Amino acid sequence: MSSRRLGSHSLHRLLGHWQQPASRTPLWRQLADALRLLILDGRLAMETRLPGERELASALEISRTTVASALAHLRDDGYLESRHGSGSRVILPDSRAIPTLSTAGTALDLSTAALSAGPEIHQAYTHALAAIPPYLSRTGYGQLGVQTLREAIAARYTARGLPTHADEVMVVNGALSGLALVLRMLTGPGDRVVVDHPTYPLAIAAIQGASCRPVGVSLPQTGWDTDGFAATLAQTAPRLAYVMPDYHNPTGRCMDIATRQAIVSVAAQARTTLVVDETMVDLWYESPPPPPMAAFDSSSTVITIGSAGKTFWGGLRLGWIRASSRTIATLVQTRDTLELGSPLLEQLATLWLMENGESFLPARRDMLKARRDRCAALLREHFPDWRFSLPEGGLSFWIELPDMLATQFAARAETIGIHLGAGPRFGLTGAFERYLRIPFALDPNELENALLRLKPLWLALRTTEAPLKRSLV
Repeated sequence: MSSRRLGSHSLHRLLGHWQQPASRTPLWRQLADALRLLILDGRLAMETRLPGERELASALEISRTTVASALAHLRDDGYLESRHGSGSRVILPDSRAIPTLSTAGTALDLSTAALSAGPEIHQAYTHALAAIPPYLSRTGYGQLGVQTLREAIAARYTARGLPTHADEVMVVNGALSGLALVLRMLTGPGDRVVVDHPTYPLAIAAIQGASCRPVGVSLPQTGWDTDGFAATLAQTAPRLAYVMPDYHNPTGRCMDIATRQAIVSVAAQARTTLVVDETMVDLWYESPPPPPMAAFDSSSTVITIGSAGKTFWGGLRLGWIRASSRTIATLVQTRDTLELGSPLLEQLATLWLMENGESFLPARRDMLKARRDRCAALLREHFPDWRFSLPEGGLSFWIELPDMLATQFAARAETIGIHLGAGPRFGLTGAFERYLRIPFALDPNELENALLRLKPLWLALRTTEAPLKRSLV
């Protein structure tokens, strides 16, 4: 695998506000912790080649000895590999403990917003095994997906106010796979793709992985900036725009009908394809969302991506694309260069879940709403200086910190085995240092224990920041 060299200024932006001047932690260790966080977050991709020690020291305005000590520490821990004359490249240690959502150990992943499987998943696979024999006499390949599943997905869209036929649906291997397929079909190297800012970090990764340039439209305190969206499309001429109206990740907000109509109209006028990610659409807590954005589309501008991952279980790894039949036919040709379809057993399991969803989804929403409210109470009790709005849907809180402390806090959390979703993961060029994403899908007792472990780290960080601020006045 060839390595990509990262410039010192780019790495400086990614590192954000990593320094804790008043901390007793040595500066080289602070730098090592911040670089490790970038690697664990995926913001420093595997095989990326880092700038040289002298260059990085100059960009960060620290000594070369400090940089050398930090890189040596990461090499010893298995996060870097160095070769004479080639610098250091990013790797992962073979024996690295992966954070899990288990109370059995100390490691905990608070960067992932997802649920474990409920009892209905076992039932779904049991029914799928019983339903599979008629398919075994066939090849098992299918670029579009099982016809009955496509009909069920189409019926769900129709019930939500978007008339849909099975030939307007393609089953794919998850929403992210669907986005990558659309990018492969519509974009080329250097093309611009407009995104909400902040947005889903793996969408940013997929866009950059397609050699495209993400362009952010900042979200206001509430809703979406339709004027900013229109101006960005006019000024940048993007190949497509990616939005998450139901429910936005990471903010949890829901786009109202007027905004849906406005954004679809703006995209149509600009002749920009609109990719709508509905991964969280079933996770609403007060009232169901408005009709899909494609319901306001009269010019086949909108491509909708859905997923079984958040609604049912991430282990299904199944999603779908809803678009015009002509677009679906083109996607089939594009998919031929990548893969031969989606796993049959997972499709049959998802079909059973869709047919029986109303028997368990209301209870799941009630459970998640209770966890959301409990998490809000815990955050207000233990972190009173954190600001947030109650999310309308989704699985997480988007929290505003009192200062640009996200990277420092997340780096400290790693030292006690808790992986946090620092704000810069969800932005471009190091933005959102004042923000964290905290999921509420965990069992409330497990979540409270995690927050109690984080509390002293936060208090210590705030204590070291206060004297520094006074010294600067």
